[in-house]
Amino acid sequence: MPIDAAKAVAAQPRTGEITWNAKDVQLYHLGIGAGTPATDPDELRYTLESRLHVLPSFATVAGSGSPGVISGLSMPGVEVDLAKVLHGGQSLTVHRPIPVRGKATATSRIAAVHDKGKAAVLVMRTEVADPDGPLWTNDAQIFVRGEGGWGGDRGPSARLEPPVGEPDRVVERSIREDQALLYRLSGDLNPLHADPEFAKVAGFERPILHGLCTYGITLKAVVDTLLGGDVTRVRSYATRFAGVVYPGETLRIRTWSSQGAVRVAVSAVERDDAPVLADTVVEHT
Repeated sequence: MPIDAAKAVAAQPRTGEITWNAKDVQLYHLGIGAGTPATDPDELRYTLESRLHVLPSFATVAGSGSPGVISGLSMPGVEVDLAKVLHGGQSLTVHRPIPVRGKATATSRIAAVHDKGKAAVLVMRTEVADPDGPLWTNDAQIFVRGEGGWGGDRGPSARLEPPVGEPDRVVERSIREDQALLYRLSGDLNPLHADPEFAKVAGFERPILHGLCTYGITLKAVVDTLLGGDVTRVRSYATRFAGVVYPGETLRIRTWSSQGAVRVAVSAVERDDAPVLADTVVEHT
């Protein structure tokens, strides 16, 4: 079996230094669609260095690294075909606001391996801290088709009860044709998002948008429309990737607000509201 669950979980964590600066933050923000309209004061918070705030989902690319998916596949006990890999879900806990520039230590490990029958799910956990203490914790759920069935623990269900009632707010966000090409410059160079031939081998009609790009677009929409544009109010953000997005499509983002949390559902407008993000929760102050 290409995945040795016991070996993967028992492996020593990998620790390394990461750094980032204002240009990295600006590039990430542009990659998730910030800057439209370019002179809008609300957008300048994401694009102009003199006013810059860091959207917490930047943590998934800080240090120009992949979002735990590619790095997770190189851990001991894991040897799989990249074409069988999908990003199944992502969760982020923010311990304090992310600075515009920084140097920190990132410690990554396989926290769990779940047997889903026809697939395996690896949980790649990355904890990041600087000299002042913890900054954030990222969990990437890596879905590997065809690698389950060894009789291991199925793990917890990621499914939540659907939100009750009509959404409080519905917004739409257009995806540029070159969105994936721009977003991948922040570190995730998986050819699935750029190479048509690779995309076909992986079972898609053409390259798809990074799930974490949709993840960032959605968080920005929640911050801008429900949290007064205050990125520091976000405490945690979790989602399950329920479907793909193709560059050029439109995202429909539905939100249900409650005390200290926002439930979110995201779909692709042009494909009859096909689900894209599900079981999505933003916790905030």
